[in-house]
Amino acid sequence: MNGFVSWLPVTAAPAGLRLAVKDVIDVAGMPTGAGNPRWLATHPIPEQDADVVQRLRREFTVVGKTHTDELAYSLTGTNAHYGTPVNPAAPDRMPGGSSSGTATVVAAGLADLGLGTDTAGSIRVPASYTGLYGLRPSHSRVPRTGIVPLAPSFDVPALLARDPQTLRAGARLLLDAVSPATLPRTVWWPGDIPVAPDVRDLLRGTLSRLVGAGLELTTAPLFDSGGWDRIRAAFTTVQAAEVWEQHGDWIRRERPIFGRNVSARLQLAAEVTPALAYEARSILREAADRLTRMLGEDRVLALPATPEPAPPLDDPGHARAAVVRLTCLAPILGGPSVSLPVARYHGLPLGLSLLAAPGRDETLLTLAELLSGQGPRTFAAESP
Repeated sequence: MNGFVSWLPVTAAPAGLRLAVKDVIDVAGMPTGAGNPRWLATHPIPEQDADVVQRLRREFTVVGKTHTDELAYSLTGTNAHYGTPVNPAAPDRMPGGSSSGTATVVAAGLADLGLGTDTAGSIRVPASYTGLYGLRPSHSRVPRTGIVPLAPSFDVPALLARDPQTLRAGARLLLDAVSPATLPRTVWWPGDIPVAPDVRDLLRGTLSRLVGAGLELTTAPLFDSGGWDRIRAAFTTVQAAEVWEQHGDWIRRERPIFGRNVSARLQLAAEVTPALAYEARSILREAADRLTRMLGEDRVLALPATPEPAPPLDDPGHARAAVVRLTCLAPILGGPSVSLPVARYHGLPLGLSLLAAPGRDETLLTLAELLSGQGPRTFAAESP
């Protein structure tokens, strides 16, 4: 399977459930390459598992490490050095990143659970593109030791699975403490979601099972005019500042070669001034306060996981900004988000994302199980 990197030879099928680990997360005795050959050459082989790997080993067997976009700083799933993992749901389409290899091996049935990371959507985007369930946990409930950082304010280890039961089994091992899985009163589907009308209508229809279970549906706008883009731009600025803080010295010292898109992103990151970062952080604090007040303990926010299905592999204009507009809210809030494979658009998987207040991970897992019995809704009008 193109895109699957097995650093350890597996001579027989492992007993129990199989775990694939993204190549920014340490597994004892296996190199951590962060998607870049120079990183691989300049860092020692870890002697210990990352904390999250230790937790999952209680019930899962590590079968290998998987491709990632370089330094996990991309959402397409492509890699200039190691190639692009094949999307089993659509081989001529991007798999999504940066947890690209993790998503493709789980979608292909080569692993039962995928362990990756999510900063700006790196679990939820590939989940949407490959037709998987994905969980980005609350920041406060998972350890991050033994993981190559990207932007520490937003980084979190995260999970992928083909079914919600396996996702919950992984979450039970991964998460600190236990939160009661009480159902919210309201599911909030904002009327100002910046996606095409047919995508909005298709995914809104998938919420009928939650409404049938007694949840109220509200469509109040989420932001004032221009709010989505203002917050996305602030998030991108803060993320870039933190990326350069983490990796700027190494990049200047080692002069690694990066693919075109990642290289351009890093050049911009090097130019973010402290004043720009300070201003952007103030915008994010205001957005987080607003989301906290509006979600409370009895409301779940529903959004498209991505604004469209997986783009073609040869599409040079992947709309990163349009994706990040949707995916940046969970890292800004620090709350959990789950991506659900509830729809097909022109025959391609398209995910729904649910977001809740920090600590409400179990609530989202319960809602994922509730929605999983619905079967995918489809939109199959004439292709554009």
